[in-house]
Amino acid sequence: MSDNAEYKEAFALFDKKGTGAVQREVLGDLLRALGQNPTQAEVAEIIAGAPREGERTRPAATQQPRTEPCCLPLDYKSFLTILNRPDGFKPAGTPEEFIRGFQVFDKEGNGFIGAGELRYVLTQLGEKMSDEEVDELLKGVPVGPDGNVNYESFVRTILSQ
Repeated sequence: MSDNAEYKEAFALFDKKGTGAVQREVLGDLLRALGQNPTQAEVAEIIAGAPREGERTRPAATQQPRTEPCCLPLDYKSFLTILNRPDGFKPAGTPEEFIRGFQVFDKEGNGFIGAGELRYVLTQLGEKMSDEEVDELLKGVPVGPDGNVNYESFVRTILSQ
């Protein structure tokens, strides 16, 4: 499948009403579904700066000031502009980088951290995840009898998906 066909297919899946546009709130999920890795802050910045419906066709002097950047959906053309932006998106990071990050929490240096501590890291630090997102992420992750998770295995499993 060509990139363009893949983009159109993903866009269509997120176009719940079949109107040829997606709600701005799903932009981050749509970009991630296509292998991009925007942070929540990047998505918010993109949404705030994305043209509203019809803005590109009106002269700048007639454009309305932006008061509600999330009010109108994004059409496919605007989405492609965002997806192909010159700066691109930062790569997700290598497994080794994530593993080094988890080593900070590995008090015994044995490659394991507590499942509760893993949940805390994912929901409270850095790019925070919701409890529901963490629940979904932790499905199928083996937790030892002592309540610990092998974080190297966890990272490699998550990044291979």
